[in-house]
Amino acid sequence: MERSRIAVLAAAAFACVTAPARAGPCTAQIAEVENYIARVMASPVSGPSGPQSVGAQLHRQPTPRSVEGAEAKARAAAEAVLDRARKADAAGDAAACAKAIEEAKQLYP
Repeated sequence: MERSRIAVLAAAAFACVTAPARAGPCTAQIAEVENYIARVMASPVSGPSGPQSVGAQLHRQPTPRSVEGAEAKARAAAEAVLDRARKADAAGDAAACAKAIEEAKQLYP
């Protein structure tokens, strides 16, 4: 868990440093979301969220393994959304970038 936080913080810091060199239509918004994520990830009980599973709706207790799996899946989904935003930004596609940024914001309540 600690490694993923460090990786997210490092990626956010790198993106902030290199943002002026590759300014696209929503580079500033991506940097804001990455900074927000870095602040959220600094909290020991925070991270991206995902949809509730059927097992959770059946009042079953999660196991440590299922919690770790859900956290890994949520982190992967969040990184994929941010990657989509970066690619759309690099391509100059403001609409796709804005959509991806909104999705990222929903993953980090």
